[in-house]
Amino acid sequence: MKLTLETLVKEAVKFSKSESQKTHPELLGVSDGKAIGTYIEHNFKSQLKRKYVFNEGSSAKGIDFPDTHINTDLKVTSAKKPQSSCPFKNVEQKIYGLGYNIIVFVYKKRDISDKCYLDFKHCIFIPFDKTGDYNLTKKLRNMIRKGAGEKEIMDLLNEKNVPGDDVILENLAKKILLKPPKQGFLTISNALQWRLKYNNAINSKNQIEGNVKYGKIQ
Repeated sequence: MKLTLETLVKEAVKFSKSESQKTHPELLGVSDGKAIGTYIEHNFKSQLKRKYVFNEGSSAKGIDFPDTHINTDLKVTSAKKPQSSCPFKNVEQKIYGLGYNIIVFVYKKRDISDKCYLDFKHCIFIPFDKTGDYNLTKKLRNMIRKGAGEKEIMDLLNEKNVPGDDVILENLAKKILLKPPKQGFLTISNALQWRLKYNNAINSKNQIEGNVKYGKIQ
């Protein structure tokens, strides 16, 4: 059976619920977040492979589910500090989104005696066009509604340290006025790689238009 985007999200929700009920002896005493994330991703993809056909990507090669009809990356993060990183492609990602959907598993690990538990606190789907920066897109949308011009938009981009020289930011300001961004739900910090934080997505997940929650596209 061919994997679809809707099926992927339904399976992600089922996986997060079922894994929360299991013990994970392989992770007993493990505190390395990368190792835990790799373990969760491997188990999820292994379950999918038993039922579906899909092209498998990786963080090293690109996004996890690169098929054009899926176009989704999988993120795994601890509830203690829900964040991860992704490659920087261009400055527009901060405003118009990363260019692909994201499924985020947010877990809390518990070691009790000789048993290890993974409590999945959230399973969130964020559509590609809502993966922009929460605060920046919110301010831009408000400014455009109030009739801001190119100079005001450029001033905000400079104030927020959006990377780019004057020519890049001027062209970006013109594009923003012609094509206002949708509300983003990530916090994207400037770095050699984008640093993604998920608190806004977690707090707003019931309000995200197009959000997939518990297997239903709302």
